[in-house]
Amino acid sequence: MDDGMTMPAVTATMPDGMPVRLTDLPMPAVVYFYPKDDTPGCTREAQDFSSLSDAFAAAGASVTGISKDPPAKHARFVAKHGLTVGLASDEDGSVCDAFGVWGEKQMYGKTYMGIERATFLFGADGRLVRSWRKVKVPGHAAAVLDAVRAL
Repeated sequence: MDDGMTMPAVTATMPDGMPVRLTDLPMPAVVYFYPKDDTPGCTREAQDFSSLSDAFAAAGASVTGISKDPPAKHARFVAKHGLTVGLASDEDGSVCDAFGVWGEKQMYGKTYMGIERATFLFGADGRLVRSWRKVKVPGHAAAVLDAVRAL
């Protein structure tokens, strides 16, 4: 996705099983993609966004994390770690495809397909203001909050 593009009209599933159309998210919106629930980096990222959820709300922005994990797994992840940001499931990969975050990755010399850790900030008009690709977790949520506050 390039700056200025509008939020893709794709649908993900919330932990309660309800579908959510991303164009219906409250704007401005932060949409972040992460590989898998309950892994160290993904847990830390969700905790960091959750610890700042009140600040994001005060700045008027919604925050939604997306992975291919099923809704029931998201519900357990939220309960286990007391997460306060919205999580959505993209089991069929259509949301990842729309954002261009599904691709080839490498770890320990092995190549596999997976979700690139990435974050997208959409302004009040639903247009992409900023994106972060190949995210490193430490300090990332705070940097996104700074960008939201600068809108």
